[in-house]
Amino acid sequence: MRKLLLSCLAGALIAPMPIAAQPRSDQGEARKEMQAGNILRSREIEARILPTMRDAEYLGFAYDATAMAYRLKFIRDGRVLFVDVDARTGRVLRRTQ
Repeated sequence: MRKLLLSCLAGALIAPMPIAAQPRSDQGEARKEMQAGNILRSREIEARILPTMRDAEYLGFAYDATAMAYRLKFIRDGRVLFVDVDARTGRVLRRTQ
């Protein structure tokens, strides 16, 4: 009985997680949405936003699949700034100062 229990537990530990239980990758979601034509490419968003932030150093971006928004990160005078952009329209949603 004990061997059977240990065998079942070991099998459960090495079995892959069902797809629904695996964590979602926002990068994968962004790629899927871009290919479907639902959101703008990150390069398009950067081309719109970077010229408006000339006095700040660009650090990169992240995509939030739930909000369907890009968050661009900058630094100016030692302060981190964020620009949130709607991934579907390219409209700026929020800027931190």
